[in-house]
Amino acid sequence: MKTPKDPSQTYLRFLNLVSAIRGLPAFPALDALEERILNGLAATWATGTKVTVLEAMELTLNTSPTTVHRRLKSLRQKGLIELREDEVDSRIKYVMPTEIAKTYFDKMGQCLDMAARG
Repeated sequence: MKTPKDPSQTYLRFLNLVSAIRGLPAFPALDALEERILNGLAATWATGTKVTVLEAMELTLNTSPTTVHRRLKSLRQKGLIELREDEVDSRIKYVMPTEIAKTYFDKMGQCLDMAARG
């Protein structure tokens, strides 16, 4: 009979794997707020919902919209997000993931799978 896995060990394996991924040259370094914003965007994108810049600025609680906007610019410069104009109203810009971001999320998912398998 298999003994149940210790969830704390699974989590620690996940953190170690993620640390290795973050060190790869294929992905730009992110500060804690950039990572939190990117994860919040990813959770919304996963539902199939488009996110406007204004909506993105409200995703992160306890952070001023100006600070979030600066980090969105940084994520764009790092190649993780892009802005696309609305087809009807050019004043509306949507925050979209780039291929680099999609690859980053894929690698994070692989880390989770590997950590869970032990």
